[in-house]
Amino acid sequence: MKFKVFISGQKWFGEQVLDLCLKKGFEVVGVCCPIGDKYIGKAAAIRDIPIINASTLTADTMPDGVDLGITAHSFDYIGKLTRYKPRLGWIGYHPSLLPRHRGRSSIEWAIRMGDKITGGTVFWLNAGIDRGDIAYQDWCWIPPALFNKPPPDGAKWLWNEELLPMGLRLYSQALDDIGNGVIIKTPQDPTLSTFEPSTNVKDVYKPDLLMLEC
Repeated sequence: MKFKVFISGQKWFGEQVLDLCLKKGFEVVGVCCPIGDKYIGKAAAIRDIPIINASTLTADTMPDGVDLGITAHSFDYIGKLTRYKPRLGWIGYHPSLLPRHRGRSSIEWAIRMGDKITGGTVFWLNAGIDRGDIAYQDWCWIPPALFNKPPPDGAKWLWNEELLPMGLRLYSQALDDIGNGVIIKTPQDPTLSTFEPSTNVKDVYKPDLLMLEC
């Protein structure tokens, strides 16, 4: 039987993770994405992969028999029952060297705080925001020129040029290992953690703030 995955995501990164899973021979049994998403949503529709609308994913709406859940640029909070539904749980990609810069604006905060390096982390989702066990990490320099740009512009460049490709490489490694039964889980060191709020003032629903005490 094929290894079955479910993806919650959006945009081009989500589409690339979908393609990566299919190229590796995994069966994508469903995706959760915003209505009208032109990337992973369109790619799933073309392939007749079932689609669940963003914000409606629950253990009841998620398909049965999933081996692994994957988030790919997803802003949906994966609740407890939904996290436990896949046989192995869920993995996600966060564009920082966790446990540093937890939160949705991690790239921008790395620039605002003058970090010289940053990176990306594939981790196992748990009840906290960006607090799960680490599976894979990689790092990159933050070019000095980015500190002369408005932080949102610098963050956009760093995501497109470094952290997005890094996320796909880390996911490729993770999928190869997990598909072969190799599970890596390294707890995050809480003494090194930082959390910064979203810099997007239009973000009304902030589940990260609700989870700070978890």
